[in-house]
Amino acid sequence: MSPPDRKEADVRALLRQPRGVPVPADLAERALTQGERLLRRRRVRLALVWVTVLTALLALVVCSLVLDPWSEPPPTTSPAVGR
Repeated sequence: MSPPDRKEADVRALLRQPRGVPVPADLAERALTQGERLLRRRRVRLALVWVTVLTALLALVVCSLVLDPWSEPPPTTSPAVGR
């Protein structure tokens, strides 16, 4: 027979130990409320991002309509007179 394996001895020792800490009875309810809270916060953040993007887009459209950037700029010098 081969000598006992160290890993096997570790596993046997773990199996001989008493069970772990008992789980609280309301753990599922607390996890559910925390998950709902996280989803709600994620939705609010996503809504704020969309509002920010749409506001920036609206500001860009209004700015481009008011400033009219595609037209020629007015001449900065007057033409020469008498030549």
